[in-house]
Amino acid sequence: MPKPPHQRTSSNRPQRSSGASSSRSPRPAPKGGAKPRKRAMSKRRRAMYRKRRLVFFAGLLVFLIVCVLCVYSLIRGAVAAHDWIGAADRMAVSRSAVPAPPQTSKVKDCTAKNLQMTLTPAADVVPLGGSLEFTATMTYVGSDPAGCFVDGADDSRVLVIKSGEDTVWRSDACEATYRPLLMMEGVTDEQKIVWDTVRSGDECKASADLPHVDRGSYTAQLVIDGDTHVESKSVAFTVG
Repeated sequence: MPKPPHQRTSSNRPQRSSGASSSRSPRPAPKGGAKPRKRAMSKRRRAMYRKRRLVFFAGLLVFLIVCVLCVYSLIRGAVAAHDWIGAADRMAVSRSAVPAPPQTSKVKDCTAKNLQMTLTPAADVVPLGGSLEFTATMTYVGSDPAGCFVDGADDSRVLVIKSGEDTVWRSDACEATYRPLLMMEGVTDEQKIVWDTVRSGDECKASADLPHVDRGSYTAQLVIDGDTHVESKSVAFTVG
């Protein structure tokens, strides 16, 4: 007769030691209430942080230096401008305070009594758009041994071109180089003046920028700027 199967009972199971626990007990806290120690930073990370700090402080230092230089430049500029304005004011005051030097020369300005002017055109007819040359002559006719003084520049001894009562052109439309002349017995001054048959205006412009005059009859005359009594006889010519 077969044996019945063996049944495991609680008495057959191996028993665990009474000292073993069913679960792992937690690690006991440090004695004395000390805080857990932080993880140490690696050398590479510490070097990276130091480099960042150096870059930051270097940039800050450069920024502060630039700000100081800007402020210094502004202060110096303001001081220099103030000094310059003050110097200009002092120069203006000193110039106005100094009186004009008295005229030491005894030579008088030429007048209609001691200066004769003549004007001679190179032709009586000039083509439209062409040029006409004049000869301006000044001769001393006075008796004073000291003579007289006159400016022979084209903006002082002026050639005036007219069409009837209309002033067409003047040689003093542009400033000329100062040309002082001491006129006395036996002295004659002769100069050439060219008119390009153009009409001058209030502004100084080259002949190429001025409009040409129309066909017709014109007169020319020499005058002294500032003294209407010193003048030559008018000469007539034709543009056509």
